[in-house]
Amino acid sequence: MADYLVIVESPAKAKTIERYLGKKYKVKASVGHVRDLPRSQMGIDTENNYEPKYITIRGKGPVLQELKSAAKKVKKIYLAADPDREGEAIAWHLATALNIDIESDCRVVFNEITKDAILESFKHPRSINMDLVDAQQARRMLDRLVGYNISPILWKKVKKGLSAGRVQSVALRMIIDRENEIKNFQPEEYWTIEGSFEKGKKTFDALYYGDGKEKIKLTNEDQVKAILKNVKGTEFNVANVTKKERKRNAAPAFTTSSLQQEAARKLNFRAKKTMMLAQQLYEGIDIGKKEGTVGLITYMRTDSTRISETAKTEAIAYIETKYGKEYIATEVKQAKKASNAQDAHEAIRPTSTMRTPDELKTVLSRDQLRLYRLIWERFIASQMAPAVLDTVAVDLQNGDVLFRANGSQVKFAGFMKLYIEGTDDQTEETTKLLPEMGIGDKVKSLDIEPKQHFTQPPPRFSEARLVKTMEEIGIGRPSTYAPTLDTLQRRGYVVLDAKRFMPTELGEIVHQLVLEFFPDIINIEFTAKMEQDLDDVEEGSRKWVEVIDEFYKDFEVHVKHADAEMEKVVIKDEPAGEDCEKCGSPMVYKLGRYGKFMACSNFPDCRNTKAIMKPIDVKCPSCEDGEIVERKSKTKRLFYGCNQYPECEFVSWDKPISRPCPKCSELLVEKKLKKGVQIQCTKCDYEETPIIV
Repeated sequence: MADYLVIVESPAKAKTIERYLGKKYKVKASVGHVRDLPRSQMGIDTENNYEPKYITIRGKGPVLQELKSAAKKVKKIYLAADPDREGEAIAWHLATALNIDIESDCRVVFNEITKDAILESFKHPRSINMDLVDAQQARRMLDRLVGYNISPILWKKVKKGLSAGRVQSVALRMIIDRENEIKNFQPEEYWTIEGSFEKGKKTFDALYYGDGKEKIKLTNEDQVKAILKNVKGTEFNVANVTKKERKRNAAPAFTTSSLQQEAARKLNFRAKKTMMLAQQLYEGIDIGKKEGTVGLITYMRTDSTRISETAKTEAIAYIETKYGKEYIATEVKQAKKASNAQDAHEAIRPTSTMRTPDELKTVLSRDQLRLYRLIWERFIASQMAPAVLDTVAVDLQNGDVLFRANGSQVKFAGFMKLYIEGTDDQTEETTKLLPEMGIGDKVKSLDIEPKQHFTQPPPRFSEARLVKTMEEIGIGRPSTYAPTLDTLQRRGYVVLDAKRFMPTELGEIVHQLVLEFFPDIINIEFTAKMEQDLDDVEEGSRKWVEVIDEFYKDFEVHVKHADAEMEKVVIKDEPAGEDCEKCGSPMVYKLGRYGKFMACSNFPDCRNTKAIMKPIDVKCPSCEDGEIVERKSKTKRLFYGCNQYPECEFVSWDKPISRPCPKCSELLVEKKLKKGVQIQCTKCDYEETPIIV
């Protein structure tokens, strides 16, 4: 018979922890929360200090009963839910349900599921941290107050199934604001002059810089022609040579946000998938008879880059053995801490450096291994010496015309021998070697070519970029990024186009209504301040009731105003211009959860529906009367054609875009590349820098 009962969240880790603790301990799982606010009502008494009404979650009755039964048979109960706000709240709810004194040493936390970490944590049990619990309660109730007040209004005024939320609505605003930037973007002309030069038998490239006194921005062709006229002959004089040694530091070990971003860039994982795989690696994988099931990474919800001394020591020993002493970092530069970052536990790292990815190939799935390798390499690299690069800049003078050539070479690879951080534009560190040159040397120009360019609109948000931006401005927390992006897509407010977010018509409608009647909800500064208020509750410097009351007093006024004044949005059925093939009645366009679709007007007698030719807001360049629509071939391949077909036979496999070519005013299209898209003109040679996704 066990003397102690340990309650964790997940059944996956219960057996592992029980094996580490021994026969005197029985470990059971609560399977997440056991109590929550009711789904059928608000569950918050706004007239009585926002008293929450917690009930047992449907389906959790048997779980709770089993835990109560087990609790009666033991001397002591330990609550070992996850080490964050949510976990602390789960522990508090369990303590309340099982009549455990919250001030007793009933709470145990650990950052990794390894034998040493588990045994050490049980040497230092503590009481439940009510500041953490209150911060979670405040967030939960704020989200409930927003959702359960605004959503019914949207259901009544627009359509059923809609919702609004504190973080969700701000993220939608960011996506829509970016879309408006793109629509309103006016390209500006600029030029570059590229030169190919020769020194001895070696050739190299250089760009026009200026007149020798200052850098000159080239804005038109006349300016370029005037500069080229000033070039006398092909001989250039080496006017200056600047050599520098540059150090490049490794990126720190992962936080939740940086892991989601890097997994999106390097592995093409969605944020939701990254967190699912990370949870599996944290909770434990059976790695064989010798060790059994063991957690392979530390807790995956964190915004700290801190690393324990034990982990550092182990990593340094590995680096010295594998690469040599010179590859060990003498000083690890700390990442700049976000203003809203918590430091409750470590960065995401492998629980043991010695469990290399190659050793785990046979026990991990393909995607588990890819994510583990990313985490493992990033952590090891974070403890490695900086890379050292030799850079050189050479100024080439011909009269008043100055070209500049830049070169770089990796002198010492350092951390780059193992890992290089990805970027949103997929640029890579490239080696550009220049021939040896000294001041006064002569070089010969082989070719000088002017090139016209146009500034490009900002790109739409990818998942990685949106998560990064949300983190930078203080919106949401590590645990909320993935669910927020998922909700926006499930509600039909946004869609992914070439792996970048585009707002739907429904998203635009909901955003406009929230903007008009609940401006604070989508105010970025207001929402960021609310996150700070919740942090203050966690730190014990503010009371949760005070934070909610400050928000709700103004919010309640907006709710009453919206309920009374918001006009019902009638999404009229537009004639589709064709008849139903089943009953002959006219087909109409309807707005559904995922955008428009075509349906028979004889509903409910005829329930025929079909996907529509999706308009993309581009005029047909051929007939100039029709609109370009997205269609599918018989083999389900996307193509684009005029909606006036068969009168107009315009067709394109490449997606046309709304702005004309800035060079010849003809049609621009998005040409799909292997890893992204490039905007090109269908008539002239104009093309833009590829967008890598």
